Amino acid sequence: MAKGSNTFSKTAIWILMGLLILGLGGFGATNLSGTIRTVGSVGSKHIDVQDYARSLQQEIQNVSRQTGSQLTFAQAQNIGLDQAVLASLVRARALDNEAEQMGLSVGDETLRDEILNIQSFQGLDGSFDRDAYSFALEQSGSNEAEFETQLREQVARSLLQGAIMSGVTMPETYAGTLVSFLGETRDFTWVRLGQVDLAEPLAEISDDELRAYYNDNLGDYELPETKRIAFVALTPDMLIDTVEIEDATLRAEFDARVDEFNSPERRLVERLVYLDAEAADRAAAQLEVSGTTFETLVENRGLALSDIDLGDVSRLELDAAGEAVFNAEVGDVVGPLPSTLGPALFRVNGILPAQSTSFEDASVRLRQRLAQDAARREVAVLASEFDDMLAGGATLEELDTETEMELGSIDWFPAQGEGIGAYDSFRDAAAVLTLDDFPEIVSLSDGGIVAMRLEEILPPRPAPFEEAKLNVQANWDAAQTEAALTAQAEAVRPALEAGESFAEQGLDSIVETELDRSAFVQGTPPAFMPAVFEMDAGEVRIIQGFGTVLVVRLDNITPVGSDDEVVAETTQLSAEIGQTVATELFNMFSDDVVLRSGSQINQQALDAVHVNFP
Repeated sequence: MAKGSNTFSKTAIWILMGLLILGLGGFGATNLSGTIRTVGSVGSKHIDVQDYARSLQQEIQNVSRQTGSQLTFAQAQNIGLDQAVLASLVRARALDNEAEQMGLSVGDETLRDEILNIQSFQGLDGSFDRDAYSFALEQSGSNEAEFETQLREQVARSLLQGAIMSGVTMPETYAGTLVSFLGETRDFTWVRLGQVDLAEPLAEISDDELRAYYNDNLGDYELPETKRIAFVALTPDMLIDTVEIEDATLRAEFDARVDEFNSPERRLVERLVYLDAEAADRAAAQLEVSGTTFETLVENRGLALSDIDLGDVSRLELDAAGEAVFNAEVGDVVGPLPSTLGPALFRVNGILPAQSTSFEDASVRLRQRLAQDAARREVAVLASEFDDMLAGGATLEELDTETEMELGSIDWFPAQGEGIGAYDSFRDAAAVLTLDDFPEIVSLSDGGIVAMRLEEILPPRPAPFEEAKLNVQANWDAAQTEAALTAQAEAVRPALEAGESFAEQGLDSIVETELDRSAFVQGTPPAFMPAVFEMDAGEVRIIQGFGTVLVVRLDNITPVGSDDEVVAETTQLSAEIGQTVATELFNMFSDDVVLRSGSQINQQALDAVHVNFP
């Protein structure tokens, strides 16, 4: 009996180990058994072809699980996954090479403990199973010597990493300073002054003065690099007047869309269903005798009005209840009446009258729609013909003369969104258009077509005064308003600094309390809060915006406290910063090791691995 039990246990172990080998063997255990053993070397260390294949397959599987779809090798290459895996192996082998040069290694006893602690090599009782260990390595294409060498290098690499990263801590003063900086709050009072607050209206400015202001600030009116483009375009709207629609076609379209033009009377209805007629009768009696509301009946059922809303329904959709519901007035509750779910009370919330549109009234809209569709189809047919003409050497001007296309021009830059520049496909084509390109047909979103030619590229330049005049006027008004409001604010600054209230100075102010550096105050420029945190308590500052002036007085500075929560936050931040610095130090060390070790990659070996991937 004992012997049989032992045989059964061994059998179970081998079954489990067989499943394990499927995971350990991975990709290429049998597919890469030729003469290629390495894909490259780093210093004195080689990168095993099987390690590269397994690592690459594992990363592909990880990405596939994350995205929910199987990643092909071509897709993996497109996102650089193969290069990332290779770079990771190169870094690991460079660290192994560095550890060897430093004489850093682990003894046999430590190696033995590491192997004994690997769960994959343990039997059902949790103890090390020598047979399972040998079998697993054999099936994965490795042997004990190779595995133990790899494990010894891995442990040494971990020791090297630990030696660099351990003990890297940031002083708590650093974290405390950050917490104090971020956690401080301010209380302040402020007011926003605009053009309506001017003591006197702005003086009028002549065209000569405005032109002089424009010349003094030319940099504010610079146009971007612009492409001057000639184009010919044809849209369905340009052909719509030439399209003939027969009355018979209109009548057929009207008949096909009769429901669109003629709809029966409808009701906005709510339906409260009961399990049986007795319960429905009791509910109806409550409405009539005790004055219970329909809303109360709904609440008593544990429902909301949205749960019983049928929306707008026709008489036929209500079946047997249709006649009574459609004879009720808005607000009436009728029933109990039969429904597909049982006896129910119905409440009418609105009446949608029947709509009837005659053929004569609908024909104008139908004619427009059918003509638009026909014009779009005609443009699609002409597009091929016009493209052939352009390919045969026809110019835009010839298309303008000989076809329905019309010639135009545009000074285009990426922010230009008017006219032909409003079409996405035009913008995309214009963005890559060069002086060497020949015109070709480009389809537009509304069914139109366009062909374009780049005439010249205009460098950045000031906009002509007449084009920029409105902006110049606005900028001058803003500058003059700021200057006048600043003078008014300077006049009241001494009183505010002396502690007088804003109201005493005739200012309708706003009080803000306990705002930190990340706060945003509506109606203020981005530089407002940073300026507030630069101020001392009691200080009054005048901050200019575009045509506005903000007057702010800092009332109070509240530093961060020293309670348990702040202490815990400081400790956690210090640990996180220390970990970040340690990681960065190790990354810098690793980059240096890779450079000093030097790597040589065998592209033919990589290709031999890659062809095995689907």
